[in-house]
Amino acid sequence: MFDWLAAAGAGLLAGGALFVGALVAWFINVPFKYVASVMAFGAGVLISALAFDLVGEAVAEVGLWPTISGFAVGAVIYVFVNIFLDYRNARNRRGTGEQPGTGVGIAVGALLDGVPESLVLGLSMVGGQGVSLPILIAVVISNFPEGLSSTAELKKAGRSPRFVFILWGGIALAAALSSLAGYTILSDMPAETTGFITSLAAGAMLAMVADTMIPEAFRKAHNYTGLLVTFGFLTSLVIHTIA
Repeated sequence: MFDWLAAAGAGLLAGGALFVGALVAWFINVPFKYVASVMAFGAGVLISALAFDLVGEAVAEVGLWPTISGFAVGAVIYVFVNIFLDYRNARNRRGTGEQPGTGVGIAVGALLDGVPESLVLGLSMVGGQGVSLPILIAVVISNFPEGLSSTAELKKAGRSPRFVFILWGGIALAAALSSLAGYTILSDMPAETTGFITSLAAGAMLAMVADTMIPEAFRKAHNYTGLLVTFGFLTSLVIHTIA
């Protein structure tokens, strides 16, 4: 009866990890090496959850070729939107040590990363099953360091706390609405449609991990990045097996 509320709550929890990361970064000076370590671990968790939950479920629902098609389309869309935003100079959300990310760029980047994640959370509840625990944990772990890293850049750039917390609060709300949309709009659609959209979102999420999370983690954690990604992957595999 209240599944729609659970879907929105899952999205809010996932997006709220960005807000919590922002709170921590604003009041505590967390060394970037630790932030990068959490980001690398979260990347491994997310990759594992994509492989065993999203892609595996899509193959079971619609077969191999529709899954491959959706996955490829999602990755292509994500990459070309990034190219367009880079061309417009609107995606510099974290900064790379060259210059701090802008407020608008950070918001655009976080939304671009977060919408597929939240959409999948809502989709995971279609059919009467509860929210996918491995996906929820993976998204929370990956969002927390993004909130940390981005807020540190905003603080360095002289942004006010009001601006920062309204920004992340709005993105958390957008994540809740995306998860709710994934559940309500697609709940009555055929399994072929939901399977294709799941694989499409998974492709976008993997492109995001490769484009933002792992490079950012390696920039600060260096040689430990591969090990932390591996540990994250194995942790998610254990969660998937138990769940």
